[in-house]
Amino acid sequence: MYESAFELDDSIIYLNHAAVSPWPVRTAEAVKTFADENASLGSMNYPEWVRQEAALREQLRTLLNASSTDEIALLKNTSEALSVVASGLPWQSGDNVVITSQEFPSNRIVWEALDRLGVETRPANLTGEPSPEQAIIACMDTRTRLLSVSSVQFGTGLTLDLEVLGKACREHGILFCVDAIQSLGAVEFDVQACQADFVMADAHKWMMGPEGIALFYCRNEIMDQLTLSQFGWHMVEDPLNFDSQSWCIAGSARRFECGSPNMTGIHALHASLSLIHETGMPAIQEQVLDNSRFMLDFFNRHRDRFRLLTPQEDKRFAGIVTFRPLDEPPESLFEMLTGQNVFCALRGGGIRFSPHFYTPRKKLHRALEFLVK
Repeated sequence: MYESAFELDDSIIYLNHAAVSPWPVRTAEAVKTFADENASLGSMNYPEWVRQEAALREQLRTLLNASSTDEIALLKNTSEALSVVASGLPWQSGDNVVITSQEFPSNRIVWEALDRLGVETRPANLTGEPSPEQAIIACMDTRTRLLSVSSVQFGTGLTLDLEVLGKACREHGILFCVDAIQSLGAVEFDVQACQADFVMADAHKWMMGPEGIALFYCRNEIMDQLTLSQFGWHMVEDPLNFDSQSWCIAGSARRFECGSPNMTGIHALHASLSLIHETGMPAIQEQVLDNSRFMLDFFNRHRDRFRLLTPQEDKRFAGIVTFRPLDEPPESLFEMLTGQNVFCALRGGGIRFSPHFYTPRKKLHRALEFLVK
């Protein structure tokens, strides 16, 4: 019933939303309209563009359940947002950052680069304790300054209990950073319930937006702890007063946006999020999880041929299901799937399927059938 919102070629079975999502029809139309407006009117309607930007911040605030749009910045990507945190905190030699052993490079390299300051990066082995959360908490000590985890791991699809981790961080005075790129738009997220201090996510995966624009949430109470390293006209309190020779840093998260906004990306993401809000995150989450259960059931029926890399317990998976064949390299099976127009990815030592809420069940079924022919 959601297929009409997209115009994917019918020959394609698109199971790669954990990488780059197709745009909804409305998103493509919004970008075309914006381009035509630029071509014919230039920036005549700039005040309306600014209102669109404000509307996008409200959409993102709602998606996160943040307290205020003042806690929402619009940056280029997740890596930039992580770098704002890493470069902004007042580190001391001997501090450490805890991550997991399954993190995407964006949430590893940025912390490892702090080695020059004497800051240690500690990757928690998520299989080393009774639960992943216990494994992470066991790596913390009195010199742990920050915990940075992905809400859903890009390779295995493991979903962490962010509320447990947030509670532990708050109890021990540790900052909590969440890369939510594999959560937002797929499953519900509550920044207040998990007590995260920082949350970041690109638009181009489950939010179905373009590359080049990302959410950065910074809890208002700790905003001043981040020293800025980028400056420009847009991050000051009175950005339109171009003649003033004095300035002060914006009191909101706009302080992290040093220059002109990505208006094309803003129009596109606003359109994509309008589909998410119209559909409702509860309904989207239900369908995403139902898709994953459908795939997990299939692989359980074919244990003689495949090994699941994604956990099957409730609340331990979201939209990603990763598997590997037992009788051939995953690369050869991936090549076969690609030849059948099944768009997926090689990740985490296996093949990753990541359908979204609108993915037709018949197409998902067809992709699975290719695996056992």
